[in-house]
Amino acid sequence: MSKSSAEAAGAQSAFMPAVRRLDSSEPGFDAKLSAVLAWEASQDAAIERAVADIVADVRARGDAAVLEYTRRFDRVQVSDPTALELPQAALQAALDGLPAAQRQALEAAAERVRTYHTHQRAQSWSYVEADGTRLGQKVGPIERVGLYVPGGKAAYPSSVLMNALPAKVAGVPQLIMVCPTPDGVRNPMVLAAAAIAGVDRVFTIGGAQAVAALAYGTATVPAVDKIVGPGNAYVAEAKRRVFGTVGIDMIAGPSEILVICDGHTDPDWIAMDLFSQAEHDELAQSILLCPDAAFIDAVQASIDRLLPAMPRRDVIAASLAGRGVLVKVRSLEEACAITDRIAPEHLEISTRDPQQWADRIRHAGAMFLGPYTSESLGDYCAGPNHVLPTMRTARFSSPLGVYDFQKRSSIIEVSAQGARTLGAIASVLAHGEGLQAHARSAEMRTQPDPHAPGTSQGSR
Repeated sequence: MSKSSAEAAGAQSAFMPAVRRLDSSEPGFDAKLSAVLAWEASQDAAIERAVADIVADVRARGDAAVLEYTRRFDRVQVSDPTALELPQAALQAALDGLPAAQRQALEAAAERVRTYHTHQRAQSWSYVEADGTRLGQKVGPIERVGLYVPGGKAAYPSSVLMNALPAKVAGVPQLIMVCPTPDGVRNPMVLAAAAIAGVDRVFTIGGAQAVAALAYGTATVPAVDKIVGPGNAYVAEAKRRVFGTVGIDMIAGPSEILVICDGHTDPDWIAMDLFSQAEHDELAQSILLCPDAAFIDAVQASIDRLLPAMPRRDVIAASLAGRGVLVKVRSLEEACAITDRIAPEHLEISTRDPQQWADRIRHAGAMFLGPYTSESLGDYCAGPNHVLPTMRTARFSSPLGVYDFQKRSSIIEVSAQGARTLGAIASVLAHGEGLQAHARSAEMRTQPDPHAPGTSQGSR
C-alpha cells in the first residue's frame, strides 16, 4: 500500500466508531445498559451566573440591555430598538425569494403539520345535572406566545413550523418570534417559514436576553405568557429561570433514537436511521434492539461502510462511540420491555406487523412503524410534532401540540336545589378542616334566599 493510500485508510478508520455491543442474556446486562443510558443535564455554574445577570439586567433596563447584548454577542450595531423588529414585508420577501423547490417543500410540510394538529384542538364542554346545576370547562387559547428560533448556522425552519403552527391552530392571537442574526445574517428559510406559519411579529434578538425580554417585556418587545422553542445552554437556562413568570414547553436534552428491528429491514437503512440522530451532536444517543446477532453484525458493517461519506461523520462517530449501543435481545417482547425502561424520544419499530409491538409500548415520544417510516420524515413533513420529550420524560410528557397552547377554566353554575345538596356536603368537610367561614358560606345557601323574588322580607 502506498503512503498516500495508507494515510487515507488511516483517516477513514478514524471515522469508524467501535459501537458498543451488549447481549441481554449475559450477566450484568442491566448494569451495563444503565451505564450507557446514564446522562444528567449538568448545571454549569458559570452559565447559571451569566444567565442570572443577563435576565436581571434585561428586567431592569429593558431595551437598553437588549441592545447592549445584541451588540456584544451578535455583533449587530443597532441603536434604535425598533430596528430589531422585522416588518411582515421582510418575511414575505424571504418567502418570495426562495427557490421553487424549497418553497414548495416548506408549504407542503406546513400543510401536513397544520392538518395533523387540527385533530388535537379541544372544545369547551358542559353538562347539566338533574337539579339544574351546570358543570363544564371553558377551553381557549393562550393570549400571547413567544417562539425562540436559533439563528446563524444552527437555523431550523422545520422548528418554526412545528412550534408556530400548533399555536395558530389553537387560536393564539399573538405569536412573537425571536431569532438572532449573528453579524446581521438572516436565514431566508427561517423567515419564510415564519411567513407561512402566520407568525405575527419577529425580533432579531437571541440568547438569554431574548428569553428575558419575552418573559418580562420591554418598551419594544411585548411580554408573553409562554415561551417555546429550542436553543443553546444559555437559552435553556434562561427558560428555566423565567419559568413561573411564564410557561415554557420543556427543557430538552440530547436527541435520542431507539430502533426495534426483527432483522428483515435493509441494514443500510437502519445504520442511516441511527446516523440521523447521532449527527445532531456528540451527546445524542442511538440504540438498536434486535434478536438477530447476524443482522446486528450487518448493521455494524453498514456503519463502517457508510460513515466515511457522511459530511458530519466526526459528530456521528463521537455520538455512536460515546452513547451508541447495539443490543442483542432474546425476543421482540423483551425489546419492548427494554424500550419502556428507556422511554426514548424517537422509537422506530422496523418489523413485520409493527402495530402488535407498538401496542405493547407505554413510553415513547413518537413511534415510527414499519420499515418505510424513517424518523427523519417525522422531523420534517409527516405531520406529527417533532418537539418531543427526552431523557426518559416520555414516561410523563407528550409531544408539543395544540393542547400546549390552550388553557382551561372550570365552569360551575349551581342551582338553588344543588346548593342545598352540595352545601351540606361542603359544610361537613369544611368543619372537618377547621375552616368555619367556608362552612358558613356553604350553609347560608342551604336556606331560602331572603332576597329572591317572591320571598318575604320580614313582617310589615
